[in-house]
Amino acid sequence: MSTALAAARTGLDFTLAQQLTVTALCALSAYLAHRALAVFNDGVRPFLLDFHQGRATRGATTAVSFGLSAGFVFGLGAPMALSTGVLNPWLLFLPTDVLGLLAPRRWLAPVLGGAWGAVVVLGLDGANDLAHDLPVDFLTAMRQMSTPILYLFALFPVLAVTKQFGRLPGVATGLLELALTVLTMKLWPGMFAGALAMAAGVLTLIGLAVGRDLRGRRRRAGTGSEDGAPNAGTGTSADEGAGTGAGTGVEDPMASLFSASATRLRRHLPLFMLLGAGVAVLAQSHVFGGGEANSFLIAQGDHTEAAQVDFYRAFGFLPLIATTALASGAYGIAGFTFVYPIGYLLPNPGLAALAGAAVLAAEVLALSAVGRILGRLPTVRDSSEHLRAAITDTLQLAILFGSLMAAAAMGGGLGILVVGGLWLLNEAMGRPVVRMAAAPAAVIAGGILLNVLHRLHLFTPVTG
Repeated sequence: MSTALAAARTGLDFTLAQQLTVTALCALSAYLAHRALAVFNDGVRPFLLDFHQGRATRGATTAVSFGLSAGFVFGLGAPMALSTGVLNPWLLFLPTDVLGLLAPRRWLAPVLGGAWGAVVVLGLDGANDLAHDLPVDFLTAMRQMSTPILYLFALFPVLAVTKQFGRLPGVATGLLELALTVLTMKLWPGMFAGALAMAAGVLTLIGLAVGRDLRGRRRRAGTGSEDGAPNAGTGTSADEGAGTGAGTGVEDPMASLFSASATRLRRHLPLFMLLGAGVAVLAQSHVFGGGEANSFLIAQGDHTEAAQVDFYRAFGFLPLIATTALASGAYGIAGFTFVYPIGYLLPNPGLAALAGAAVLAAEVLALSAVGRILGRLPTVRDSSEHLRAAITDTLQLAILFGSLMAAAAMGGGLGILVVGGLWLLNEAMGRPVVRMAAAPAAVIAGGILLNVLHRLHLFTPVTG
């Protein structure tokens, strides 16, 4: 694989079918956000229960959504789309969260969401062409981000294993990933070198977590505290997360809330099936990627590797999405995100639509069961939290390093000074732009500044 992005897509010019798909999907996602049935931002979902039950106003909930989303839209979603030619969920679905919640009338939500989708598919190509025509082409320079993002991202299982199980398992997992990466580069040079390494790392983490949970259950069984049996002197169930209030005669209020939320989501199953179909069709069109690494892989035409990355990533977010959905009665726009890799791999939009509808229907119907299973597997549940934190840590480093590489490509030492300085200033100011989005935003701001300096004859663009 080249150390720079050899993108198959160099622009954001979409076919009519792709434009209609994006517009319709944005309209539907805004409508679901308006009804507090689904949002993309995991941080917004817990606030929707109070909104749905009338304890929070629409304006206050919209303000929360905007505050948690704006940095990712303009600092990460837009730069990633412009630099790769591939759309992403931050650019499409975070704004529809805000617009859907903002709309005072039900009919207005899909209108605003659809309008945003139209702006994206019709306006980004012009902005992309304009940026590429500038003397300092910062969008082409941003393709330097691809190598650190792809290769450092492959290490997130190593971080997760180390944080949860200690240094020795972490070092062993790191050595295993290194060996598999070298082996892949030697034997299968056309394959993304981190693919097998990531697979081995995630399987190692899951194996360690399941093994610890099984050993714990055997220990409890050996001491007479079998799963579901009353604990001596407590009168409560030993099954963590069962939530039934057995032995007390009082129904657990959380179990009651979870049941009501699952029932509410099942009542709107046709809407979720339509949503799953739309997301899968968009993923199948290969103009959309579910994450940072996936955008670069799809741009390079590595759809199988992109599916693998999203499949592993889903395990890190599944417990979070499941628990927040059961607690709030609002699901994720892409569900557990398994619909992404399915869409990448299917050969035509018809199959993608059927598979996407079936996957989201199965997820919604199984939500209560997933919650109960997660309650019985505390180590596995903790593993997902470590995975999620590790993904964030690796991507923050990769995006920062890649942004500095882009800065050097477009402006040499002055570019590094400007971009690095903006990132440091953001840190010193308390991160008004979230850390993951700050570096790409700094590249764009730095690129604009370098173009101004060039116009004033104070800077000569880097060539070559």
